[in-house]
Amino acid sequence: MSTPAATPAGRPHTMRAVVQLGYGGPEVLRVEELPLPSAGAHDVLVRVHAAGVDRGTDHLMTGKPYVARLALGLRLPRRPVCGRDVAGTVVEVGAGVTSLQAGDDVYGVAPGSFADYAVGPETKLVRKPADLSFAEAAAVPISGGTALQAVVDAGRVREGQSVLVLGASGGVGSFAVQLAKAFGAEATGVCGTAKHDFVRSLGADHVLDHTRDDFADGTRQWDVILDIGGNPSLKRLRRALQPRGTVVFVGGEGAGNVTGLGRQLRGALLSPLSRQRMVLLVSKERGRDYERLRELIEEGSVVPRVDRSYPLEEAAEALRRLRAGEVRGKLTVTVAPAG
Repeated sequence: MSTPAATPAGRPHTMRAVVQLGYGGPEVLRVEELPLPSAGAHDVLVRVHAAGVDRGTDHLMTGKPYVARLALGLRLPRRPVCGRDVAGTVVEVGAGVTSLQAGDDVYGVAPGSFADYAVGPETKLVRKPADLSFAEAAAVPISGGTALQAVVDAGRVREGQSVLVLGASGGVGSFAVQLAKAFGAEATGVCGTAKHDFVRSLGADHVLDHTRDDFADGTRQWDVILDIGGNPSLKRLRRALQPRGTVVFVGGEGAGNVTGLGRQLRGALLSPLSRQRMVLLVSKERGRDYERLRELIEEGSVVPRVDRSYPLEEAAEALRRLRAGEVRGKLTVTVAPAG
């Protein structure tokens, strides 16, 4: 790829970006050269140093569940550049932006973050935690924000409660375990055999192996269950839940290709008829959550766990590994050196 010509301000006219040629697996991804995006009045142009890899990126790539294509594009994605989590340096702000300025190191959400430059709204970008590398910071926003909303907003976790985290070794799960502990709860993580030590290192009080331990065997019940990984039946979830406990449906993996939400919707409809709350979390990308996570990170209550960082040219490999279920915590894509 040729070196792009620079603008008078020193920025290139074009950039490298990971684009998807259609819906499918990692084989649909290519690195191409595209024009630089421009910032609107309330947007921020970021020189990307690292981008997060999460399940949402995978769903956008595959176009599944299919109902999502009503918003994403029926046959081809309307936004071909991959990535949403971002950590980088502000190079330009729109006329209406007041909270950030050029030179600030930020993290948050900027669609199309698998690229040299990305544009995000001011409301979804905040200053980066000071002690984190860009790769560590890029691992936080979407997964950490989803976990925070699951624990605090939907789960209403309080000190002294017991919390069961299904899928504790993944991106959202690794944050959820730490957040449950940060808010004074007892945390039990469910994961595969090879990931026990990792989940314990997150601070989990107990670890269950999904290959041999049945969390719904009736020997124990939890105040809050965060259903992030797997696809347990409503009956099993309710059996493991305290009579006035709460289930939060966070993920829809393995829940079908059409809506991906059949079981979760049934639970939400049943909830008003039961003393047990069943809540379908529709996570939001909010700058105020990233501010709160920065506080928790800087005080040492939460530590983002990056399994591995891949160069931009190997973004497809990162997604292959995510889909294989091999990851402990998060993967990131390193787009540019921190210097």
